[in-house]
Amino acid sequence: MAPSRDATGRQGRELTVGKRYRVLFVCMGNICRSPAAESLFRKMVRAEGLETRIGCDSAGTIDFHRGEPPDERMRAAGARRGIRVGGRARGVVREDLEEFDLVLAMDRENLDELRRLDRGGNRRIRLFCDFVEGMEEVPDPYYGGQDGFERVLDLLETGCRALLSRIRRELARMEG
Repeated sequence: MAPSRDATGRQGRELTVGKRYRVLFVCMGNICRSPAAESLFRKMVRAEGLETRIGCDSAGTIDFHRGEPPDERMRAAGARRGIRVGGRARGVVREDLEEFDLVLAMDRENLDELRRLDRGGNRRIRLFCDFVEGMEEVPDPYYGGQDGFERVLDLLETGCRALLSRIRRELARMEG
């Protein structure tokens, strides 16, 4: 496909009218941050009636938790906000880097892992916090207390709102 600007303003493959824009959220184990981002973003997309135009998934850079549900503390924090954090952990694969329009790493360590996996210099691999003003990374709450999960959800909500706004604008440009 011909190069064009994607939702981040970066050059990437062309998004064609009628195509579903796909976002992949990536953390280390795919049991805390990335499944929460996927669930939050999916809820926002559904609320806007855009589920036929925007899709998302999540994955981890390690395969240690493959098949496991999200961390129970993240599920509980999500449930308190009316968000069902579900799914099963999976590892990111090289094909994900080509199939998704935007791949968002939760921190620099995972960004570096994605770039090592990517051999084509994929410009669609970005940090999630590119959509959260004043933040560099989404901290990993796994080894902390419950307040860490709440803080992560706050960051994810902010970033997902900004991400959805950007993608909506891109879709509108394509259709109009």
